Amino acid sequence: MSKIKPSKGAPYARILGVGGYRPTRVVPNEVILETIDSSDEWIRSRSGIATRHWASPEETVAAMSVEASGKAIADAGISPEQIGAVVVSTVSHFHQTPAIATEIADRIGAGKPAAFDISAGCAGFGYGLTLAKGMIVEGSAEYVLVIGVERLSDLTDLEDRATAFLFGDGAGAVVVGPSDEPHIGPTVWGSEGDKATTIKQTVPWDAFHGGDVSNLPLNQQGEIKFPAITQEGQAVFRWAVFEMAKVAQQALDAAGISADDLDVFIPHQANMRIIDSMVKTLKLPEHVTVARDVETTGNTSAASIPLAMERLLATGKAKSGDTALVIGFGAGLVYAATVVTLP
Repeated sequence: MSKIKPSKGAPYARILGVGGYRPTRVVPNEVILETIDSSDEWIRSRSGIATRHWASPEETVAAMSVEASGKAIADAGISPEQIGAVVVSTVSHFHQTPAIATEIADRIGAGKPAAFDISAGCAGFGYGLTLAKGMIVEGSAEYVLVIGVERLSDLTDLEDRATAFLFGDGAGAVVVGPSDEPHIGPTVWGSEGDKATTIKQTVPWDAFHGGDVSNLPLNQQGEIKFPAITQEGQAVFRWAVFEMAKVAQQALDAAGISADDLDVFIPHQANMRIIDSMVKTLKLPEHVTVARDVETTGNTSAASIPLAMERLLATGKAKSGDTALVIGFGAGLVYAATVVTLP
């Protein structure tokens, strides 16, 4: 017989507060067209993106996260000292160690919480939310801060016609805490590693470390390009449209609800055509509010879902207590979908 005392936490978990931060600089398509041969009409028709936010040198991954976290903590009605864990999803914090979560935890005044980073690309918010739910129910933390943050402008090849217009910067955060009722459904998540190279970094970091740089890509000025995100657009589009609609439906089924029961749909803000196709495939009723933040924010990877959630609530297009289906998907290829009650 085991001598270990069983874990005991809250019966359930829920999102208690949300916050977002968007960099002050707004970048229209006209700026993107300075370095690629395209048009505003083509960019809008392919992606639905009209503008995106790009961070200044002062708007670091940590700084944006602190701003979003402060709003989420205030919205949750708790103090920073009550945060028992900080989970940060990002692919654009360029220090291998230490985790940026530790700096963020200190800067928000959270005391000595567990703090770590995860790398799950555009599905990172869903991964972090699932981990937070587990910690609260298991009892290792009462309140967990989940942050999705990216400075993808640092990983954008402005000469790549296929991706230069896609990416933006920003941070979104939620506070997850205890609940007497289920307000975060079962997560349907997974990966398809056989498709990993469809979204990837152009060259690894160690390519710059004492190796042969003769094969590294050069820009129009003949300078070595910084690593960037590249993708096989058509392959990613087909996967997202056909496979992720199935995952979204599985999340609805796991939560025991139908599309008619939904109030809000918040998919990863990758591409307007993907969003529209998923809405059609899922046969979402007209009363369901659909997040379309990508038009003015671009693809912010791990930050896209909490940023879209925050904007829907701030503009009154969604309200506290609404039932929302959230799904993230991207590099890996990885995905995560669940049904939540909005804070």
